[in-house]
Amino acid sequence: MDQEAEEGRHVSALLRMLPAVLIVGGILYDLLTPRAFTAIPFFTAAPLVAAPLCPLLGTLATGAVALVAAFAVHLRYGLHLDADALTEVLTVATVAVLATVLNRVVRRGDQRLASQREIAEAAQRAVLPRPADRIAGFDIAVRYEAAQQDAFIGGDLYAVQDSPHGVRLVVGDVRGKGMGAVAAVAVVIGAFREAAEQEAGLEAVARRLERALAREGTRREGLDAFEGFTTVVLAELPHGDGLVRILNRGHPPPLLLCPDGTVRSLPAAEAALPLGMGELGTWPDRAEEVAFPAGATLLLYTDGLSEARDRNGEFYDPAARLAGRAFRDPGVLLSALAAEVRRHTGGALTDDMALLAVRRP
Repeated sequence: MDQEAEEGRHVSALLRMLPAVLIVGGILYDLLTPRAFTAIPFFTAAPLVAAPLCPLLGTLATGAVALVAAFAVHLRYGLHLDADALTEVLTVATVAVLATVLNRVVRRGDQRLASQREIAEAAQRAVLPRPADRIAGFDIAVRYEAAQQDAFIGGDLYAVQDSPHGVRLVVGDVRGKGMGAVAAVAVVIGAFREAAEQEAGLEAVARRLERALAREGTRREGLDAFEGFTTVVLAELPHGDGLVRILNRGHPPPLLLCPDGTVRSLPAAEAALPLGMGELGTWPDRAEEVAFPAGATLLLYTDGLSEARDRNGEFYDPAARLAGRAFRDPGVLLSALAAEVRRHTGGALTDDMALLAVRRP
């Protein structure tokens, strides 16, 4: 993403130079062609291009320079301006005024968009706060990639909570989109943080989440009131035990990245339905223990990663793509995954993607 941002800055800098290039090009065109040829298209295009790219003063300056240039190219034929020359100068002046108006309209739209973006960012920080980079001796990194441009939060979720029982993690995916999904995310995360502190086992944490979603479901409308569900994977890292406990409720299995480059998928021994579907059957939740050696990284993710398709319909396979690679920094791992998925899909994500990586140093 940093490379993409750098490329975007270079493109923006080149675009801001375009009005000056047009004016210089217009002057050269007029000097190098017979009098019957006019460079007015260059001079009128310059302020129009500057309007969405430059601030107000830059647009005014571009219009003024274009007007002076349009007048100056006729001076070599004498101070007298014929009807055609006068019309051309007035055309440039009119376009310069229109460009100024256009600049103000664009800037007001940018301000409204910036305000909406700030609100979305504030909502994300409130609902999905970024955890500390280091918690109880573990290195932590999270990342949220929205499929919709300028969207900051959707139905995917993550949370990290230190507790007397160890560092507890959750990554999940709420069925549906829009504000209903965001409300369910807030419910799940709020219930998780409370349960993670109070409950002795992940099984009890899962039951608390189930009850919280059942209460929340009574307030949802439409199809979500009857078919709303949330897939989650819960993980617990006991302090100093060198293992991880995992409880999966219908979610893509976590990956364990070992220091030697091997990648292990950690699927549940027994499949379980997602949260919110308890009426379809009952089963005892069972957390499974797996060794979590020093230098290993645990990767939890939503299906926005594993179901990302390329133009041929091929899924992105994180286990295969990460095999043989070593990452000492979980943040670097998540940045690499996000960049690879963007390339795999051609920059067109169809689903949000939440990533959480924990490394035992």
